[in-house]
Amino acid sequence: MNHKRIKILYTIPNFNTAGSGKSVYDLVMGLDRTIFEPEVCCFHNKGAFYKEVEALGVKIHIFPFTTDYKPRMTFLARVLKISNFFKSNKFDIIHSWHWSSDISEPLAAKLSGIPYVYTKKAMGWESKFWKWRSYLSSKIIAVNQDMVTAYFSMMMNKVVQFPLAIDVQRYQPVAPSVSLKNELNIADGDFVIITVANLVRVKGVETLIEAIINLKNPKIKLLIVGDDSGDYPRELKQRYSAMDHIQFIGKQLDVRPYIGISKLFVIPTKDEGRREGIPNAPLEAMSMERIVLGSNISGIRDILNVFPDYMFQADNVLELEQKINWVMGLSEIEKREVGKQMRQRVINVFSIEDFICRHQMLYREMVN
Repeated sequence: MNHKRIKILYTIPNFNTAGSGKSVYDLVMGLDRTIFEPEVCCFHNKGAFYKEVEALGVKIHIFPFTTDYKPRMTFLARVLKISNFFKSNKFDIIHSWHWSSDISEPLAAKLSGIPYVYTKKAMGWESKFWKWRSYLSSKIIAVNQDMVTAYFSMMMNKVVQFPLAIDVQRYQPVAPSVSLKNELNIADGDFVIITVANLVRVKGVETLIEAIINLKNPKIKLLIVGDDSGDYPRELKQRYSAMDHIQFIGKQLDVRPYIGISKLFVIPTKDEGRREGIPNAPLEAMSMERIVLGSNISGIRDILNVFPDYMFQADNVLELEQKINWVMGLSEIEKREVGKQMRQRVINVFSIEDFICRHQMLYREMVN
């Protein structure tokens, strides 16, 4: 072990949403500070989650840790500027949570002689730069098994698989909020279904909406929680605005009260585009003892593989209808038992304690 603390820089473009920011937050908060000294770097200090990270009291750098490839004539000079930033701050490890296939950051780390690891969070691999980024890295963290098999079979010496995780103490079963139910016009006998996602097409929210419409059950109420800015969400809200049993809640920093009034969580992501790495939202719902239904795709499979009956074919509205009806038909005792089993699954496999422990072991290996 080094005589000094291991200084780790976490790079992330922004904290506009809690997604990856939560993982960075959990790592910064949970690392053993007698061994590790975490710092954070992002492009700007805006974003709904930035204040949460700032409250941790660690040093936050506002610095452009990536650069455009063009103009090519000045690319290396700009990379050297990033490299000098890394060296001047004497970081021992760079851990990137950047979502893109950018190679300027790992190249800068390579030129500075600092070990570099990135977390691969989504299933995109179309750009040739993903391979270059991987070759420039000291280590790669893949969050699900399909990534390891599909993308990293030729570099198994570099890759480790760590699923993303949540704090099961924060996400505990709670009684439904009466005031929130009243605010949303939800009656005691209603069956509330929730999904939490930024409203982009790949999230498959239309599949869920169509399934709810087809069921024609006035007791079913659907809450759609997540960033609803932009053209596509506007189109969705206009199309379904007349349906008062479907509510667009918008982005919420704390989703627990909304999960708390729900009976069922659905994640209907399509099997295309970036798909899923390990989505946080269903883990949060499971940890709160809510039943989860999910499309049978990468990432969601890692979560629900021990609950195969709770998965459906992506984009299959009819199968999702059938699954919702089946869950609604379970007895209250059966629903409670499934909820408890799902929470235990999160505790066993996706707990924040294991997540932090695995990262700490990896960091120590990288500097020794």
